[in-house]
Amino acid sequence: MSEIAHKPEASESIGLGPQELDEFTGKLVGALKTVYDPEIPVDIYELGLIYKVDVSDTKDVTVDMTLTAPNCPVAGEMPGNVKAALETVDGIGEVTVNMTFDPPWTPDRMSEEAKLELNMY
Repeated sequence: MSEIAHKPEASESIGLGPQELDEFTGKLVGALKTVYDPEIPVDIYELGLIYKVDVSDTKDVTVDMTLTAPNCPVAGEMPGNVKAALETVDGIGEVTVNMTFDPPWTPDRMSEEAKLELNMY
């Protein structure tokens, strides 16, 4: 259940409850898993290219992500692809995607699922 707080001389806001945040997070992850690195047949979430996802109480979302290499041919397109995928989530607010190469991506960031898919065992 969401807690509603009234702050005098401030706009009223309704925070996300734990269950609502869990459901919304699941939808975000689902959207992120629709975006693939064009050179690797695994989605960017399982590859470990998503470093951080911040969700505000108004469902504004900020994503910090990277690429497998700074000179990746889709470096200019990928943030837009991620933003477009996230914007399909019902109820989402403003979406911001930040690209970073610090720390650099390594295969250690990949999920077990991605490693299995790429036969990296």
